[in-house]
Amino acid sequence: ESGIVGFQPIDFVPNVPRQAVDGRREEIPVVIAASEDRLGGAIAAINSIQHNTRSSVMFYIVTLNGTADHLRSWLSSSTLKTIRYKIVNFDTKRLEGKVKEDPDQGESIKPLTFARFYLPVLVPSAKKAIYVDDDVIVQGDILALYNTPLKPGHAAAFSEDCDSASTKAVIRGAGNQYNYIGYLDYKKERIRKLSMKASTCSFNPGVFVANLTEWKKQNITNQLEKWMKLNVEEGLYSRTLAGSTTTPPLLIVFYQQHSTIDPMWNVRHLGSSAGKRYSPQFVKAAKLLHWNGHFKPWGRTASYSDVWEKWYIPDPTGKFSLIRRHMEISNVK
Repeated sequence: ESGIVGFQPIDFVPNVPRQAVDGRREEIPVVIAASEDRLGGAIAAINSIQHNTRSSVMFYIVTLNGTADHLRSWLSSSTLKTIRYKIVNFDTKRLEGKVKEDPDQGESIKPLTFARFYLPVLVPSAKKAIYVDDDVIVQGDILALYNTPLKPGHAAAFSEDCDSASTKAVIRGAGNQYNYIGYLDYKKERIRKLSMKASTCSFNPGVFVANLTEWKKQNITNQLEKWMKLNVEEGLYSRTLAGSTTTPPLLIVFYQQHSTIDPMWNVRHLGSSAGKRYSPQFVKAAKLLHWNGHFKPWGRTASYSDVWEKWYIPDPTGKFSLIRRHMEISNVK
């Protein structure tokens, strides 16, 4: 792994040593991608994680060139100035020949969404790490997620779509959306040859725990890159892709080879509609809230954006601002 170039830690801010409580001496590596247009999301996620644990957390914040200075200004001018973090630059050259723009999807490729494929490079010295998307809020102690038991030989633990508390609460009988056939084109011979059951339950890659020793041993990153290249050449992903382009290669590589996290550690679909699909009690009980979908909590309309906003820290540079309906109404007057 040491031969891989393009991931350069560009700074490191040490924190005053936190008190070790109940033997919580182990440092918890948390990886989160922070893109310029969604930077407020990453800030809120980091703030919620830091506030709700007494453990020592090291944040590995993955960015593209140009975002690091903005991020550093935001962190250093707020209550987050004491967190321990490294900013890691993501080299988009790694994705050459592995992703292609799909005009049917209507959205351009977002390089940072693939950062999760390169965890051993981003966190080279860790044996275990947590990955979270930038559209989450953590309400539980991240130590509990970190302590998720992984079965021998498993490199990661995800929350499955079929049995998650959030899926049951939101959509019943959703069909293809939560099965492998919703992500992969089973008409393609290369997919059929894998003998993966099309009805297999998919999982959400926005929150997971990784055993990096096992990840390296199994060359997970190389396996993922292989399927990315094959998709570019042969179009293996479903045309009606139920989720992001990062999901299909993960589903192939981790087919029947992953552990599971507690469903309350990825209560998702908060961003799939503007309406409130969950009761306030359910949202309060969730360990982690995930606004996956189009309706982000920093945007115009999203369910429970008030819960998210409790953790948001305004941007001291003024570059990032929340879009709120009432602001638009007042501007019209």
